[in-house]
Amino acid sequence: MSKEPDLFDFMREKTAEKEAPLAARMRPRTLEEVVGQDHIVGRGKLLYRAIKADHLSSVIFYGPPGTGKTTLARVIANTTKSEFRQINATSAGKKEMEEVVQVAKDNLGMYQKKTILFIDEIHRFNKGQQDYLLPFVEDGTIILIGATTENPYFEVNAALLSRSMIFELKKLSPESIKTLLRRAEKDRERGLAVYNVVLEEDAADFLSDFCNGDARAALNAFELGTLTTPPSEDGKIHITLDVAKECIQKRTVSYDKNGDQHYDTISAFIKSMRGSDPDAAVYYLARMLYSGEDVRFIARRIMICASEDVGNADPQAIQVATSAALAVERVGMPESQLILSQAAIYVASAPKSNACTEAIFSAMKTVRETKTPPVPAHLQDSHYSGAAKLGHGLDYKYAHDYPEHYVKQQYLPDGLEGTVFYNPSENGKEKQIGQWLEHLKNRKE
Repeated sequence: MSKEPDLFDFMREKTAEKEAPLAARMRPRTLEEVVGQDHIVGRGKLLYRAIKADHLSSVIFYGPPGTGKTTLARVIANTTKSEFRQINATSAGKKEMEEVVQVAKDNLGMYQKKTILFIDEIHRFNKGQQDYLLPFVEDGTIILIGATTENPYFEVNAALLSRSMIFELKKLSPESIKTLLRRAEKDRERGLAVYNVVLEEDAADFLSDFCNGDARAALNAFELGTLTTPPSEDGKIHITLDVAKECIQKRTVSYDKNGDQHYDTISAFIKSMRGSDPDAAVYYLARMLYSGEDVRFIARRIMICASEDVGNADPQAIQVATSAALAVERVGMPESQLILSQAAIYVASAPKSNACTEAIFSAMKTVRETKTPPVPAHLQDSHYSGAAKLGHGLDYKYAHDYPEHYVKQQYLPDGLEGTVFYNPSENGKEKQIGQWLEHLKNRKE
């Protein structure tokens, strides 16, 4: 049975609403007030219909900060006839979860009333906590709404995922954010109209664009400017472009060093180097550096790319990358950005070949899938007493004793003679390597 709020709870809630940041106060209360996310809550869409009909099943909202995950949960709370409970995964313990489950059981058994449990930052629940909820989600005791900035396919148990619908929220467009800013400007009850504020058009454009799809950041910057700017001679508080710039010193960049943005950005960085696009490579490098990515991590990825994707088409690439990795260890930021830029641009601009990569993969496959034949006797170690009696090293031909420092003899084990693992490309230095190997192969003794 749900607990009835007392007078103190009511007053505390009202005070919290009044003193909450602008972004929290301006959260939409109905579906009609929701801005953006038309792909999931547009009129006629599945989620829109489910909320309107109060027939919601378990869902997980996934997307960047400030895109409306908690807002949608609040809209559902205002719409549903079910009991609505909210917990935050960063602070909720087993006792709190048990209390919610008990209330849900009582509501369902005594009043045939469903319970919706909203878990903010559900990705912070460990496996045991997620497993605890599973049977109650499965039997309908609880309708789960999870919100996460992390990819749920990585962070949420597969069993919970299979019982939930996943809706991905996108970053809000500048036009959507401007709509929210104008709404806050004119709203006297929850917004800033009581301050007689005027958000000038270029300032609105700046905040809408600069916050990179994060409505919370834009609204809170607008509020900061309003509360710290004195009225002009006309008695109004004018939020000019200069004021807006002061309120946001650094552009909001979607980047979580442990989440999707981390992996997506480093993936784009590597693929840009591999694709020989130095402009894209240095752009993604800048995004990572701007967001505080570990320079050692970036340097390691450049080294790997230099070997995996450039290889012997330009053997100098791995030297540049390795030198850069050593240099950033000693230099640190901000100068390391110069070193990493040089290395990334060099690797991106170098001729490409993955022949060395394919060679080791092919050789590893052969070793894994075939028997391990002995090393040919003439290649075996002969530098110990008794080796000659065993035939080790006998008849070995020392390459440097022959013209061009090359002599034909069997190097691969019996049964693998003639197997080719390394196929040099026609790019860069590797073309010369291929021509040289072909020359040796066809040379007459």
